[in-house]
Amino acid sequence: MIKRSIALGILVICLGFITQTSHAQQLKIGYVDPQAILQKMPAMAAVQKRLQNYASTKRKELADKQASFREEVQQFQQKSAVISDAAKKKEQQQLQQKSQELQKLKSQYQQEIQKKQSDLVSPLLNQIQDAINKVAKKMNLTYVLNTTTGDGSYIILYASDSAQKKYDITDQVMSQLNLD
Repeated sequence: MIKRSIALGILVICLGFITQTSHAQQLKIGYVDPQAILQKMPAMAAVQKRLQNYASTKRKELADKQASFREEVQQFQQKSAVISDAAKKKEQQQLQQKSQELQKLKSQYQQEIQKKQSDLVSPLLNQIQDAINKVAKKMNLTYVLNTTTGDGSYIILYASDSAQKKYDITDQVMSQLNLD
């Protein structure tokens, strides 16, 4: 919500700036939907498959470790009635430590998956940015706005049909990337 408010505020400021400076120089603005372009890129299917395989491997590793931990807990529960209080306390501490390690591992795996996604998608986003730059220069645009924020919230909430035809350069960027 905060990102949306900030983005909307920036858009309002830009539009106010454009109105004020339109007499001095003609500003031209376009907007693009990089996520739509990304989904049409053939390489994205391979990226998604690699990411799914990577995530699946990490989930399996974590599931195996969790199963092993559950086994240890069951073994402890079975023998807890026949061991001394000191031994019980020691094993409980070890199980607590292992539980915390599992939580850390789960968090670490999530971070590794996010990093892998970033590593795999970044080259595609760079290609999109290069294409946006080329189209913007060809069209002599001053600014190009992204239609959405990183979390998927919309920045451009509405554009009339004529405004879409005039300012939405998503199709031109796809053409630049040969995604027709």
